[in-house]
Amino acid sequence: MLNRDYRRELIRKYARSPEDDSLLARLLDKYELRQKSGAMQHSRFLSERDRLCCEPVLRALEAEALFWGGYDEAERTVLIFPADWQTAETACSAASPLAVLRAVWRSGEELSHRDFLGALMGLGIERDMVGDILPRPGSCDIVLLREIAPYVLQNLSSAGRASLTLAETEAAEAREAEYRLLRDTVASVRLDAVVGCGFGLSREKASAAIRAGKVFLNGLECLKPDRSVEAGSRITLRGLGRMELSEVGGLSRKGRTQIVIKRFV
Repeated sequence: MLNRDYRRELIRKYARSPEDDSLLARLLDKYELRQKSGAMQHSRFLSERDRLCCEPVLRALEAEALFWGGYDEAERTVLIFPADWQTAETACSAASPLAVLRAVWRSGEELSHRDFLGALMGLGIERDMVGDILPRPGSCDIVLLREIAPYVLQNLSSAGRASLTLAETEAAEAREAEYRLLRDTVASVRLDAVVGCGFGLSREKASAAIRAGKVFLNGLECLKPDRSVEAGSRITLRGLGRMELSEVGGLSRKGRTQIVIKRFV
């Protein structure tokens, strides 16, 4: 068992908000239960920001743990503390706490991530029990906690205006995210300038969104409009989607910095 004062110190050191306090307290509970029982323990689904909050605590504990979302490069993942007898590979395979359901429907209906998320929330399922939702033409893979898979199989009969047929499948089929390339120039590679360019906002509106806590840079909330952004950085604007600053080039004839943005659709 962890010393109570050490628990408090870990949370105080690494939490940035009351929500982080709760997140890290749950992590430590799972860690202690794993140490006591030797059995696998796992969290609910975590966002990228949640993972970044958890990682330094796991390093401090020198804990054997991994993040898994049902397929490589998953955006939403659970934190798994493998059982005594498990390797990382077995914890992500047959013994995984995750299941993948594949929904299919008649061709002609176009269903989006939002359609499926709304249908799942309509069943009373909490968001952190569902991982990535991967729609394709005519089918969609849904990663979720195995414990709720039977309920979803029995009750998820439609999404949008389409009737669904569901079955469990072995692995999620990820599709490369679709995006548009935007080429533009900015006075400087500040966050407000890049956000304005990528989402079609004035610099003033971009700055206001950043100060309001609606912009996340590489998974973390950023409240500084003048924060410098590097190539490869991922930016999310709540309500408008996400983008990536793909390239930062040289200066134009007017002395402005050339940039290339991937705007995901």
